[in-house]
Amino acid sequence: MDERTETTGYPIETAPTPAPEDGPETALRRQLDALADNDDPTDDAGIRTAYNFASPAARRRTGSYDRFARLLRSPRYAPLVDHVEAVAGPLERDWSDATRRVTVTGPDGRTVTYEFRLSPAATGPFRNCWQTDAVVVV
Repeated sequence: MDERTETTGYPIETAPTPAPEDGPETALRRQLDALADNDDPTDDAGIRTAYNFASPAARRRTGSYDRFARLLRSPRYAPLVDHVEAVAGPLERDWSDATRRVTVTGPDGRTVTYEFRLSPAATGPFRNCWQTDAVVVV
C-alpha cells in the first residue's frame, strides 16, 4: 500500500513541525526549503512538512493530507514542489499575522508569485506556533 495515500493523520510524525521559538520567517523558510527538495529524505517529505505547517483553519479548508497533496500538485501550486529558486520579498508583520510574497521558479522554469499568510495558531497541538493560513497567487 502506498504510504502517501494512507497518510491522513495530523501531524504527520515523519515530517518537521512548527516550533514555538520560530518566528514567521523561519516557519516559512522551513516549508520552502522542504518543498525545494520535496523527496528528501523520503517521497513527498516537503509536502508533508507544508501540511504540518498548515494552520487549523487552512486544514479545514483543504481537508485530508491526500487532498492537500493533490492541491500542491495542481497547476496553480505545482511550481512550489521541487522549485529551483524562491525569492522572498519583505515580511509584513503585525502582532497577530504576517505576510510575505515569494516569487518561485518551478522545475519547468515557470515563475509564479505567491503571498503566504501566516499567524500563530490559537488552538491545536502547535498553539502559539506560526503556521500558514493561506497561500494565494498574486
